[in-house]
Amino acid sequence: MTRIPDDDRDIMEKAIYLPMVLIILNRDLTIVENSPFKLKKPYLELIEETIKEIQKELTEVKKYMKQNNLKVIKTKRDDAFTMYLFIYKGYEENHNYFNPRIRNKVQELMESYLLKRHLSR
Repeated sequence: MTRIPDDDRDIMEKAIYLPMVLIILNRDLTIVENSPFKLKKPYLELIEETIKEIQKELTEVKKYMKQNNLKVIKTKRDDAFTMYLFIYKGYEENHNYFNPRIRNKVQELMESYLLKRHLSR
C-alpha cells in the first residue's frame, strides 16, 4: 500500500513522463527540419510551441516537488520493466512500471498536448 496521495503520485509520474515527451518531440523537430516537406513551418511551430508548453509544465512539476520534498529516481531497467524510487517526505517506495505502459502513457500525453494546441486555435 502506498503512502503517497494520488495527486502527489500524479505529479511524480509527470516527472517521469514529461522529460520523455520532450526527448521525442525534440527528435521529431530535427526530423521535420531535415525532411523534404514543402511547407515545414506549420509543423515546426506546432512542435516548438508544444515543447515550450511542456517545458513550462515540467518547471512547475519540479518546483512543486522541491517545495514538497518529493523525489523520483530511476533505479533499474530491463526489457520489460523500469523501477523508480519515489521519495515522499522522507518515505521511500519502489514503483515498477511496465515499459509498454510507459510508452503508451507518453504517446497519450503527446497526443493530448498536440491536440490541445491544434484545438485551441
